[in-house]
Amino acid sequence: MAQLDTLDLIVLTILLIGTAAYFTKGTYWGVPKDPYAGSYSNANGAKASKSRNILEKMDETGKNCVIFYGSQTGTAEDYASRLAKEGSSRFGLKAMVADLEDYDYDNLDTFPDDKVAMFVLATYGEGEPTDNAVDFYEFVIGEDVSFSNGGAVEEKPLSSLKFVAFGLGNNTYEHYNSMVRRVTAALIKYGASKIGEAGEGDDGAGTMEEDFLAWKEPMWHELSEKMALEEREAVYEPVFGVTERADLNADDHEVYLGEPNKNHLEGTSKGPYNSHNPYIAPITESKEVFTVKDRNCLHMEIDISGSNLSYQTGDHVAVWPTNAGKEVDRFLDILGLGDKRHTVISVKGLDPTARVPFPTPTTYDAAVRYHIEICGVVSRQFVSSLAAFAPDESSKAEMTRLGNDKDYFQEQISSQYLNIAQVLERVNRSKSWTAVPFSIMIEGINKIQPRYYSISSSSFVQKNQISITAVVEKVRIPGADHIVKGVTTNYLLALKQKQHGDPNPDPHGLTYAITGPRNKYDGIHVPVHIRHSNFKLPSDPSKPIIMVGPGSGVAPFRGFIQERAAQAKAGQTVGKTILFFGCRKSSEDFLYKDEWDSFAADLGPSFSLITAFSREQPQKIYVQNRLRENATEVNSLLENQKANFYVCGDAANMAREVSVVLGQIISEQRGVSAEKAEEIVKHMRSSGQYQEDVWS
Repeated sequence: MAQLDTLDLIVLTILLIGTAAYFTKGTYWGVPKDPYAGSYSNANGAKASKSRNILEKMDETGKNCVIFYGSQTGTAEDYASRLAKEGSSRFGLKAMVADLEDYDYDNLDTFPDDKVAMFVLATYGEGEPTDNAVDFYEFVIGEDVSFSNGGAVEEKPLSSLKFVAFGLGNNTYEHYNSMVRRVTAALIKYGASKIGEAGEGDDGAGTMEEDFLAWKEPMWHELSEKMALEEREAVYEPVFGVTERADLNADDHEVYLGEPNKNHLEGTSKGPYNSHNPYIAPITESKEVFTVKDRNCLHMEIDISGSNLSYQTGDHVAVWPTNAGKEVDRFLDILGLGDKRHTVISVKGLDPTARVPFPTPTTYDAAVRYHIEICGVVSRQFVSSLAAFAPDESSKAEMTRLGNDKDYFQEQISSQYLNIAQVLERVNRSKSWTAVPFSIMIEGINKIQPRYYSISSSSFVQKNQISITAVVEKVRIPGADHIVKGVTTNYLLALKQKQHGDPNPDPHGLTYAITGPRNKYDGIHVPVHIRHSNFKLPSDPSKPIIMVGPGSGVAPFRGFIQERAAQAKAGQTVGKTILFFGCRKSSEDFLYKDEWDSFAADLGPSFSLITAFSREQPQKIYVQNRLRENATEVNSLLENQKANFYVCGDAANMAREVSVVLGQIISEQRGVSAEKAEEIVKHMRSSGQYQEDVWS
């Protein structure tokens, strides 16, 4: 037999390795990949989809229903999950939930007619899509939509697509529920068949949850008829399996104690920093800007040097909150998990499409403290689902009544702003609710969301330093025996107290793990990312601007004026700059009172500050009153110099009234009808001359 030369040996070795790989599928040397190790887009616990083809995914997993969501705060995602669970348990649907940004849409024209798609779409800001729905929205309403098989509008390329739609909006905004309305119209235009009415929930009226519940029942009825579904008795079917890990301790290096992904766990956090991957930023300065003891407003400076984060004047900073220790204890104790808080658990999706909302292994304490919105509003449907796990029959009856009786639920729960642990305590405080599966809490309560604050500094002046201005929320509810406290603002207040030397900060009786998981936030740090906004100064600084920002609504305008003052100081021509600011009293909550004089010195006569102190005279005066008093100048700047008009603050009352007053000013000053004036205001909005950064 001839001796093998070196080349023969190499070829033979490669063939042997290839054969082994084929038959063993890499079992002997394969290392399971941590789904949180590298992909920041999956830092919330979702494993990356192998395909962006939704139909392939549905076929692979045996699904006949996909529920897409476009969500900014987590509510639309929660509704999508609830529809999937209900469709499965009540009607036997094989449903999956899908993030719109995870899939392509050009193959919707091949969607089989024996499947159904649902769209749960929130409208963000002034009629904009949520961050994860931008690509989908631009595709489906675009001028030149190109589906996989071609097909012009008149050919109805989506004729095989059956869909259901529900929108989440706020009637205090002009473009109320525009996302669901525009998407529904576009899908129908291309031939898709809508099942039932497109539902619309109204956060502005405070009826979002009841709007959703009222919409889904007739929707299920019609869908059942269209798809020949049979209703059955609904029973709880867990989406997640929760396993206690006796082989791991909380101090083991692979256990997540609140870190959002693998790099944070290993102490090697790196960018890009975004809504899935926060930057742990140092707070370089914090101070009170109110001068009264019973109310707090914080000014903070957050350093983003070296992070590669950037912002533009008018953008938002997102702060990732931590739940208060008092509420974490309440939640764990009522479930009988207080003594097991540091027990390590693994959470796994029992369905291949289920997305675990946080990285595991973790502990009960870490999951509740950093990942679950335990202080959020409670849905009637969720309370009803917990009735089966009540500790006794009387508690079960009470939970059932709360779940079924809308008025009773409003009286006992909603009007009192109770969180889920408080609900369980109210129903039965003497017994722990140990039968409640932890999985149902993960499924039924939203993932904790970052809170967004208007940046109150100019990127032109301080590109590596972000200023925020936040009123600390603390509201006493009439008839309630507790005070509702803001999750994030009280967390920020605790950080401020710590920075100013308090060793054990406890704002309003709350304590926080302010040094973060494994002390990674020590030295006064906070997790943040930047969200870009369309709320912007004109590119030409000589263009006049009119700003209306009472209370903390002045935040972005501090940045605007800071920028214009710097431009004027540098010799640029700066146009008329008018700020309407309002608060209760000039001696209590006049934000940045000392700074305005400094800005005025730089801007000269181009700057005007017009104030409204509502409680310094018998009759209350607000910014809209001051706006009317200056009607002639306001109209002249808008009509003759095309000034930009900005409003920031409360959407439900102030912003709406300012819009009405502006319409009246235009009508009176230009001698046109109220209807014509309203059209002019609408055109100002659509053209970007009128911009709002408002909240409800």
